[in-house]
Amino acid sequence: MTPAPFEAGPALLFCPADRPDRYAKAAARADVVVIDLEDGVGADDKDTARRSLRANPLDPRRTVVRVNAPGTPHHGADLDALADTAYTTLVLPKADGRFVGPLLRHDGVPYAVVALCETAAGVLAASALAARPDVVALAWGAEDLVASLGGTSSRHPDGTYRDVARHARTAVLLAARAAGKAAIDAVHLDLHDDAGLRAEATDAAASGFAATLCVHPDQVPVVRAAYAPSRTEVDRARALLAAASGAGAVRHGGRMVDAPLLAHARTVLARADRCGEDPT
Repeated sequence: MTPAPFEAGPALLFCPADRPDRYAKAAARADVVVIDLEDGVGADDKDTARRSLRANPLDPRRTVVRVNAPGTPHHGADLDALADTAYTTLVLPKADGRFVGPLLRHDGVPYAVVALCETAAGVLAASALAARPDVVALAWGAEDLVASLGGTSSRHPDGTYRDVARHARTAVLLAARAAGKAAIDAVHLDLHDDAGLRAEATDAAASGFAATLCVHPDQVPVVRAAYAPSRTEVDRARALLAAASGAGAVRHGGRMVDAPLLAHARTVLARADRCGEDPT
């Protein structure tokens, strides 16, 4: 059985699994909650986190669970806990060519997997991961990537990504979209840098990412606003499609318009609809 495509977003919010008091709050703010059993939970709190996951259900249509990576002591216990819930999608950290899966529920149905390419090996395996039928999306992470390279910082002092991080971001996006899968952009860790987050999320939406990961509830509205086309963009897209209706290449607004630009316009309207804006 092949999982359904990943269509949720645009703002995915991490919530530590050992903080069940935050589950409902996160669900009320975000498009999707990522209940985190991995980095957001200390080693001594993993059992508590798994108990909380079982005992505090959220809407499985708007919830995914990040388990610990394969090969770690907690991976199997995480899958056991996840199988006791109604959740069907998991985020697999440190995904690379060693991920042989599929990861199955107790009833034999495979989980839908968001493969997190956050190591050098994971970025190089992005195309192979995206080709897997159980993988519904690719995400990437800059900090673990740089750590896997032996580096110390993913960003320049001005807050922009270093070239290696930009390369990884592009490689994951290309691999995901070439396979017809969703691509999810990395977190922005500077909680006081709304301008930087807005710029990255705006670029992500324009480049083809489906969603952006958030680490704080205050980041959610910034990401949503960045992904939502403006009324001007929606009106321009509608006018362009109307002008080109039934024609090939046409001149519109001082530009020659052909199939790629029409595809851009359709994407704007689809994104407006997905973000809750009325494109009609």
